[in-house]
Amino acid sequence: MVYQGLSAWLALHHASGIGLATAAQLLHHFHHPDRLFAAGPDGWREAGIGSTARAALTSPDDALIERELAWGSRPGQGIISRDDPRYPRLLAQIPDPPLVLYVVGDPSVLARPQVAMVGSRNPTPTGLDQAFSLSFSLSGIGLTITSGLALGIDAQSHRGALRAGVATIAVMGTGVDRVYPSAHQGLAAEIADSGALVSEYPLGAGPTRASFPRRNRIISGLSLGTVVVEAAARSGSLISARMALEQGREVFAMPGAVTNLMARGCHALLREGACLVEGAEDVVRELFWPVLPDETLGPVSLPDDDRASSATALLRCIDSEPVSVDGLVRRSGLGVAEVNAQLLQLELDGVVSPVAGRGYRRGKSTR
Repeated sequence: MVYQGLSAWLALHHASGIGLATAAQLLHHFHHPDRLFAAGPDGWREAGIGSTARAALTSPDDALIERELAWGSRPGQGIISRDDPRYPRLLAQIPDPPLVLYVVGDPSVLARPQVAMVGSRNPTPTGLDQAFSLSFSLSGIGLTITSGLALGIDAQSHRGALRAGVATIAVMGTGVDRVYPSAHQGLAAEIADSGALVSEYPLGAGPTRASFPRRNRIISGLSLGTVVVEAAARSGSLISARMALEQGREVFAMPGAVTNLMARGCHALLREGACLVEGAEDVVRELFWPVLPDETLGPVSLPDDDRASSATALLRCIDSEPVSVDGLVRRSGLGVAEVNAQLLQLELDGVVSPVAGRGYRRGKSTR
């Protein structure tokens, strides 16, 4: 088998004993898996690659690679390598991005601006209400909710987005064909219908103790910020928060009653400097907009064609001089929520940049 393109990425991904750190060293030297496999054992030896790594690269599992390539060619399924234009830009910036992503659903949602929501698997009724309400509100203003399909806060966050009629992303600690927990089979199917199930783990991979903490770096890495809704003093959700900080992303926490054991992790994050969240406005203000209008942020549900048209209309209203959100609402005739959603995407695309306290102007930020 000739290893080129996606097959080369999969051969490296499945190479026994070669983790992401070693793979990063190999890619630094050879620049691409195509060149790595074209170099062969002699080239590997000259590059200083040890005998264990050379042995792992010598005999890829061709049958496994062919099965995965066939799986990825079916409608609604795909495998995205790091050199694929669909690979999420923010995820590529973390220290240890996955070599490949297995996706069920719509891979284009991975390019949307995302906020991660995580929390306890055993939340209080109040925590469930908070997760659903915040997810619903953030989804309604154009943000995609990313979580881990786990029991409790994760599942409720996905449900809030689905109720808003907006795609959501579930990052799994198993293969995308192994829904865990099994009780979430129906929820996973709903997510895949409009959003995406995502994993770095091979097809068929089951749950392990290490896989879920490891997948948390993908949840935070895909996202502009991570919101912790409820978490005990020792919680896997705090791992996600730490990873978000290490990745240079914002961390948010929702406070709770001092008697609520499920709030202690959030209170610890707040003492350490996490942004306090009482509603969607707090997340939006911290991430994107120096000044928000007083109007309540409401849901936005425009078709994709209308979104493209409104983005073009909004861009015509922005030039080199800063203009406030209120000013853009007046100039464009768009609603507040739609202006905010489009500004977010235009900023992510590098077309506009915020000017502290004054609004937005054309061009990338110089910060």
